[in-house]
Amino acid sequence: MSLDPCDNIILITDSYKITHWKQYPPKTTRLYSYFESRGGRFDNTVFFGLQYILKRYLCGRVITDEKITEAKEFCRKHFQRENLFNEDGWKHILRQHNGYLPLKIRAVPEGSVIPTQNVLFTVENTDPAVPWITNWFETLLLQCWYPMTVATLSREQKVIIAQYMSETADSLDRVCVQLHDFGYRGVSSVEQAAIGGAAHLVNFTGTDTLAGIQLISKYYGEDMAGFSVPATEHSTMTAWAASENPNALFDGELKACEYMLKEFPSGIISVVSDSYDIYECCEKIWGQKLKELVIERGRTAGNVLVIRPDSGNPVEVLPKILEILYEAFCSDCTINSKQYKVLPNYLRIIQGDGISIDSLRTILERIKETRFSVENFVFGSGGSLLMRVHRDTNRCAFKCSYAEIEGIPVNVYKDPKTDPNKSSKKGILSLEFNQTTGKFVTHEEQQNPDKRVHIKDLLETVFENGVLLKEYTFKDIKENAKVVINGQRI
Repeated sequence: MSLDPCDNIILITDSYKITHWKQYPPKTTRLYSYFESRGGRFDNTVFFGLQYILKRYLCGRVITDEKITEAKEFCRKHFQRENLFNEDGWKHILRQHNGYLPLKIRAVPEGSVIPTQNVLFTVENTDPAVPWITNWFETLLLQCWYPMTVATLSREQKVIIAQYMSETADSLDRVCVQLHDFGYRGVSSVEQAAIGGAAHLVNFTGTDTLAGIQLISKYYGEDMAGFSVPATEHSTMTAWAASENPNALFDGELKACEYMLKEFPSGIISVVSDSYDIYECCEKIWGQKLKELVIERGRTAGNVLVIRPDSGNPVEVLPKILEILYEAFCSDCTINSKQYKVLPNYLRIIQGDGISIDSLRTILERIKETRFSVENFVFGSGGSLLMRVHRDTNRCAFKCSYAEIEGIPVNVYKDPKTDPNKSSKKGILSLEFNQTTGKFVTHEEQQNPDKRVHIKDLLETVFENGVLLKEYTFKDIKENAKVVINGQRI
C-alpha cells in the first residue's frame, strides 16, 4: 500500500471519525458544528486560512469510485474488521451529488479580528441522508487553528512595534516591514512554511519564506505579497577569511564587506557582521575602513546598508552597536521631533536572533531607554514565529451545537463538571457586532423563535455543496486585520 496522505479526502480525518456514522442516534438528519477560540494567550484572534483549506481540499468533485474503494480497503486493514467504513454513505454522495460534498460553511470574513469565545465559522450537512459528514471534516477544518494563530501572533508583535514607533519615531510608515519572516528552515514541512508564512504576511510585507508567497498567489490571488533584499550569511562572509591565521580574519571580513558593497551598489543590502567580533566590525570596518564607501553609496536615495548581528544578548549588544555607529557616522545622524536619535537613512540594523513576542518588548524598551528611535531597526523571527504555537495557544475547538433527530430540534452541548472552560455553545449560532457597546456577541439557540435576534449576522456562507461562494482577496484580508495606532490604520 502506497498512499499520499493528501490525495484521498475521505482519509483526511482521525481514525475514530470513520466509525461515528454508526454512533449517532437513529433518524438523525442534521448536524451543525462551530469553530471558536475559547481564549488562551491572546484576547483576540485574526481569522485566516479557511479559504486555503476549502480551495485546496474541499472544492469540486472530490469523491470518486476509486477513492471510495481505496478508503474501504484501507479501513479494512487499519481496523482489522469489516463493515466499519460507510461505503453506502460515500456512494450516496457520489451518486446524488456527483462527488461534491453536501456541506454548508458560514464564516466571518478572513482577516477579521474577533475577540475570543466567539463563533468564527459553522459547518452543517445539506443532505439529511448524510448528517455524519459535518463532523467527519472536523480534523481538517480544525487545522485552521495554525494560520489563525500565526496571524494573531504576528499581529500582536505588530502592535508592540507600532506602539514603540509611535513613541520614538516621527512616522509609522515603516512598521509593515519591521518584522521579517525567517522561519522557512525552522518548520516541519513545506506546507507548514506555506501556511504560516502566508499568515505572517497578513500583517507585514517582509519575508524570506517563499512558500508563503506562493500559497497566497495560488489561493488568495495576490501576485507578490512579500518582499526581501539581498543578504549575506556566515558562509558567504567567512569564506573570505578561510585561513588558519587568526590575523587574517579581520582582513578577510574587511574584503567580504567591501565586496558586498561593490557587488550590490544599489538598493538594500544586509550584511551579517558578527562572524568574529561584531563591535570591531562596526567600529573598524564599517565605521573606519569602509566608512566613505558606505556614505558614498548612501548618497543615492534607497541605498541602505543593513548591519546584522547574530549572536549575544540583544539587550546588551544592540545599544553598544548603536553607540558605535552613531559616533562613526555622527555627521549624518539626526535627532527626530520626539528627541530620539536616528542613524543616517543609509544605515540600519536588523536583529534576527532570539526574536519572539516575549523578547521583542524587552529589546524595544531597552532601545527606547538609550534614546535611540526604534526606526533604526528591522527584526527577523523564525521558529518563534512559525513554530512556537500549538492548538491550545488560543484553545481552538470545533464542537457540535445542534442536531435534528426524528424531525425534532435538539441543542447539543457539553458542560464538564471538571473543567467549566470546556463548556460548549448551544444551538444555531450568529455573530453580531453591537454598535452601541462596541463589542462582538455570539447569539446561541437561534433556531428558537423566542430567542432569535434580528441582527446583521457577520457569518457569511462561503462554501456550499462543493462550491466556494465567497472569495476574499489578500488585499481585503490585510485591510481587515490592520492595527489602529493613534487613529492611523497600519
